[in-house]
Amino acid sequence: MDSGIGLLAAAGAVRRLCPEADLVLSSDPDGMPWGPRTPRDVTERALVVARAAAEHRPDALIVACNTATVHALPTLRAELEPGLPVIGTVPAIKPAAAGGGPLAIWATPATTGSPYQHGLIRDFAPSVGVTEVPCPGLADAVDAADEAAIDRAVAAAAALTPRDARAVVLGCTHYELVAERIRTALRRPGLPDAVLYGSADAVAAQALRRIGEGGGAGAGSGDGRGYGYGVDRVLVTSVTSTGLSDGAMGGSSGSPAGRPSGGRLTVLLSGRESVLPEPALAYAEGRLLAAVDQLR
Repeated sequence: MDSGIGLLAAAGAVRRLCPEADLVLSSDPDGMPWGPRTPRDVTERALVVARAAAEHRPDALIVACNTATVHALPTLRAELEPGLPVIGTVPAIKPAAAGGGPLAIWATPATTGSPYQHGLIRDFAPSVGVTEVPCPGLADAVDAADEAAIDRAVAAAAALTPRDARAVVLGCTHYELVAERIRTALRRPGLPDAVLYGSADAVAAQALRRIGEGGGAGAGSGDGRGYGYGVDRVLVTSVTSTGLSDGAMGGSSGSPAGRPSGGRLTVLLSGRESVLPEPALAYAEGRLLAAVDQLR
């Protein structure tokens, strides 16, 4: 579940890891964006979206939204677990900091400077130079597939990113969809390209691992292996892997074998069954999911 199409990154990762899984994508176009909302509002919207999707009896729920993970994850878990495992999204600060060099964290204005993000920095990057970069308007531009607005927002954030930051954490799931544009904007003459760190692959693997273990509230730790057993339906609500490749506009949209394959796709827009919104098809992940669904 997510407020918008930021969930595509996680959905695409699940599809690559487990092509036969049925996917339920639940978003909230009536209430988006969630970023400016109060924590209480975010929690209420997330509950409505999750409850509607839970009626489809998924085997796991991926909260593919950093904002919802921050504010609504405890409430979602209290209501849905242990029957429905709930997997949140955490910015990939720990692997980004492992290299020891300066890093930047791109996030929504609401997340930038938040106690939640500061806690992650304190826990996982205490001795690394960290620059928090707010990205106003970027998630909204991605949701609308507005290329000009995306380029403006990316350029503004790149200007705030220190020249020596060669690791950049994408702290909003929407940003993974425009990873190549971000990488290009951060390119500096004479320096290697910045390494972008997201969360989609890790979160997808965690969800599939928990399904393989039989789910339950106590199955939340581990290394992400063991996916692919007993997978039936995976609900993706909102989420954001190291070394991201191009998942943005114009990227590859096929399966590893070059042909779509996979399970069914159900799309819920503020609880209403529908099809993928048109802006989703601007991204490789959206085109992959649509192509698979059309073949069923």
